[in-house]
Amino acid sequence: MNPDSFNVNDERNLRDLIVWLEDQKIRHYKIEDRGDLKAIDSNDWPTAYKQYLGALNCPINPNDRPAVVDWLLGLSVRFEYGDNAEKYKSETAENVTNRRQSAPKVVNTNPLDALDFQSSEFRDGVNRLAKQLNITPHPDHLITLKAASKLIRTRLSPEALQKPGDVVHQGKPYPIFESDLGFETGDYVLNNAGKALRLMYIHDLRELQTKINECIVAVQTITANPKTDTKLGKVGR
Repeated sequence: MNPDSFNVNDERNLRDLIVWLEDQKIRHYKIEDRGDLKAIDSNDWPTAYKQYLGALNCPINPNDRPAVVDWLLGLSVRFEYGDNAEKYKSETAENVTNRRQSAPKVVNTNPLDALDFQSSEFRDGVNRLAKQLNITPHPDHLITLKAASKLIRTRLSPEALQKPGDVVHQGKPYPIFESDLGFETGDYVLNNAGKALRLMYIHDLRELQTKINECIVAVQTITANPKTDTKLGKVGR
């Protein structure tokens, strides 16, 4: 989050802040239950927002956005202090001020550190990149970015572009959805999801086996061709 540029009257800023506070500080919902709240572009987000405040027993009118933000920040500070009470006992105003004045100023030269990964511009950029790479976007744009990064590293690297056959395997596609799952869930969609997960698991095992083989070969290059010192040997007694 960028507190210096935060605008409580900006709808996108507000939604990003609430999601960030829930993910990082409040953590009232289970991770799997945060989907509606994190879908900040959804038309149903205002409903999820009101339900979230109700789950927190927030006494503030949901329409009073500045007051809600103030209350959520206070709740976050309380939780943060409760989790690290011993750490913050010495954090008096005087100590904090002295530490700031004595701290050296660090000039950051990495442009990536200045990016706002939760801004609408960054989200739009990730979505445009996913569209160009033909990647199905995930509700969490950071997961979409991770998928794009993996595709670029594995398929668009200089080595892959020089020898695409080593990366993009040719042959008849495996009929994954026609294969036997090994068990039955009673739901067609869940069965297909299970088959996809199994294939991904086998793929991970294949990568692990490849790395193990590489380790074995590396060790064998050392142990399979030992050098002998003939000066240490002798014939007879």
